[in-house]
Amino acid sequence: MSKNAKLAVLGSINADHILNLTHFPRPGETVIGKQYQVAFGGKGANQAVAAGRAGADIAFIACVGGDDIGERIRRQLTLDNIDVAPVECIENESTGVAMIFVNGEGENNIGIYAGANASLTPTYVERHQSVIVQADALLMQLESPLESVLAAATIASQHQTQVILNPAPATTLSDELLALIDIITPNETEAEILTGVAVNSDEDAARAAEALHAKGIKTVLITLGRRGVWLSEQNNGQRIAGFSVKAVDTIAAGDTFNGAFITARLEGKTMHDAVRFAHAAAAIAVTRPGAQPSVPWRPEIDDFLQQQD
Repeated sequence: MSKNAKLAVLGSINADHILNLTHFPRPGETVIGKQYQVAFGGKGANQAVAAGRAGADIAFIACVGGDDIGERIRRQLTLDNIDVAPVECIENESTGVAMIFVNGEGENNIGIYAGANASLTPTYVERHQSVIVQADALLMQLESPLESVLAAATIASQHQTQVILNPAPATTLSDELLALIDIITPNETEAEILTGVAVNSDEDAARAAEALHAKGIKTVLITLGRRGVWLSEQNNGQRIAGFSVKAVDTIAAGDTFNGAFITARLEGKTMHDAVRFAHAAAAIAVTRPGAQPSVPWRPEIDDFLQQQD
């Protein structure tokens, strides 16, 4: 693939309400927060922004509510180099919402209301199918209705558009959907839910990858947090270490990885170099607070990588 390769992202858009606390509240406990902000998020939008800022030629299939924040998000996505023509406004519905607690260790707890994201139906996908047909790759997550993810994957596979799935939030998936996926990018928890293999070591990661290959998926990337990524292609696996940085919060780290990874692949980078590029983008993101505000631009990623060599 080349510099002119096109990316389609299908997924969710949320307004993230983020509250920083010393510790997560137990049931019935009230904890006084230290810092509160509203930031633009949603796994689909985060990954689209990561790809747009990393340099991808990208169109985003998504829905916002008929509210002020939905319009502000659409404007911001345009500034992030994203084609928002397939992002429709759903009247009488609110833009999706995520309520996020971040503790003193930078870990997070998240509750989500789908809002307009629930309107991303198979019919909506069909209305925007030309975006998928014209793309070289389609990147998706699981904050959209599952039947819509399946509909989009089906269109993509019929038109030789590569399908990349980040299976988050964690849920079980049908063999029908898994068979349509070219690259899957679960974390340890998601890999265990999909395969039944608890991923606590490289050997476990290799076994989980094997189970996913058996479902017809050619390339498996299991993200292992600080330990990096287990990359397996047709049962040949290796762990690619990440970069060590001081994390402020891990919101959108995985999303940044996914958007940057597929951007690098569409530019023709090898799988190994694409993972390193994505590691660099995610490393920068965790040193900053919030979801989309933390996502780096291309010159920052290139500079970071130059300093590592």
